[in-house]
Amino acid sequence: MQERATPAREARLGKAVGPVPGAVGGVVLLLPSGEETSTRRPSPFAAPLLRPLARRLTRAGREQGLVTHAVHYRYRGWNGPQAELARDAEWAAEEVVRRYGDVPICLAGLDMGGRAALHAGGHEAVNSVLALAPWLPEDDVAAPPEPVKQLAGRSVLIVHGTDDRRTDPELSFRLAGRAKKANRDVCRFEVHSDGHAMAQHRSEVSALAVDFALGTLFGRPFSRPLQDALAAPPPIGLRMPLAAGFGRSLSL
Repeated sequence: MQERATPAREARLGKAVGPVPGAVGGVVLLLPSGEETSTRRPSPFAAPLLRPLARRLTRAGREQGLVTHAVHYRYRGWNGPQAELARDAEWAAEEVVRRYGDVPICLAGLDMGGRAALHAGGHEAVNSVLALAPWLPEDDVAAPPEPVKQLAGRSVLIVHGTDDRRTDPELSFRLAGRAKKANRDVCRFEVHSDGHAMAQHRSEVSALAVDFALGTLFGRPFSRPLQDALAAPPPIGLRMPLAAGFGRSLSL
């Protein structure tokens, strides 16, 4: 009996959240978490974790025509030099250009999706990168360091809980330091006493994400804390504390 060939998996964009089919002014691509090594299909629970952020973003950016899409990867794993999730993020940026034309893109990733956002940030249509609790490999003298040159000319925000037990916040601090040397528009906020999901301060983290995305995509003025973090020299601007109640006074 002849075996059937296994169809190749393809990445895809989730359903658009926002004012489609109206005029699209900018797009946020939401990159879910993943695993270090796996050829399994992505977890069905990964993308839905970003839905509250998608809704808040599109609600705040409705007048500017902000659209969000979750990226559905081909595989669950990063898979070493294959960097599967970063490849899928680059494909997603290309797909946005194909669908909507020349609009600015913000890559917003969580966990392994944060790493994918940082790697794919060099795509010509991407103007900003948001990495939430990014998974990064341990420093290894035998392996090349995580790339940062592709982030030149982009605005970059990293947010990490100080009590994260899944992804090491110290690694994101080191990466931010290297990125800052090549690009002044890099900052990093620390969510003190919060874990990987930053659940205790979810509202503040979402407000910061909205502040950053709308500012980079549409030129809205940043809040004062974000302005200060971007302007401050290392390490101050890379260890900026996210204050409790952030965003309550903002129209986000």
